Amino acid sequence: MNSPARRETMFPARLAAVRDVRAFIESFCGIAGVARPPALRLNLVVEELFTNTVKHGHCGDCESPVWILLEARARTVTLTYLDCAPAFNPFGVEIASPMEAAVEQRKVGGLGVLLATELTESAEYARLFGRNRLRMVLVRE
Repeated sequence: MNSPARRETMFPARLAAVRDVRAFIESFCGIAGVARPPALRLNLVVEELFTNTVKHGHCGDCESPVWILLEARARTVTLTYLDCAPAFNPFGVEIASPMEAAVEQRKVGGLGVLLATELTESAEYARLFGRNRLRMVLVRE
């Protein structure tokens, strides 16, 4: 692939939209030639972010927008994810590795963020213009 493939769209922060989010990712990966294993990782990361936005950021379904921008390059796929939920930096929260604490001693939550960061090459957070912006880079190989 010589030039980057880029697509972006917006979804309402509703759990029912997860199916549309998944279809958007699958369509993008097909057009950009992203192989199945990295496409599945991308889907898992985005589903985790989207579900957390709805459940924890907005405390339930609402019409608040969630923007997803995907850009494929020769070796990577960059995900830019924006929502209007209250400020929250998921990478600023200390999360114990699953091996560091017994299941019954772990706090509820946090595993999705750990999973998302483990599946990506890099991840960064910024609060811009009243929005949470997460930018994550996944390797295509």
